[in-house]
Amino acid sequence: MKKTKIIYWVLTGLFAFVMLGSAIPNILVNPMSVQGFHEMGYPTYIIPFLGWAKLLGVVAILVPGFPRLKEWAYAGLIFDLLGATYSVANSGKDLVQWAPIFIFVALGFGSYIFYHKKRKATLFNESSRPDFPLKNTFQSVA
Repeated sequence: MKKTKIIYWVLTGLFAFVMLGSAIPNILVNPMSVQGFHEMGYPTYIIPFLGWAKLLGVVAILVPGFPRLKEWAYAGLIFDLLGATYSVANSGKDLVQWAPIFIFVALGFGSYIFYHKKRKATLFNESSRPDFPLKNTFQSVA
């Protein structure tokens, strides 16, 4: 359990750092973001929206609890990365310029996988406690 937690927090911390590093420039509508969106043919008014969405997703994956919200946050962040990869690849950029995004996608998937491993281990440990309230819920009444 301890190993799973450590791997989860390392991957999640790195993934959150990457996504936060992408969200802040978008929120501030920095010139590099504007130039990139122009090169791909996207409107610039979407930049701050994507930045705030990424920031909220990062907060959701870092805050304890809220499992359903985490699921949506992981999905949104991964969709953002895959959409960015697709857009940059189809804008005519060289492979070397967009292929590293797959490292960030792998961090996201790793964090997601270890989130579920950690959650399953936590639920299993709680259910084996003698004071766990749902332990004998499904016993038949004779």
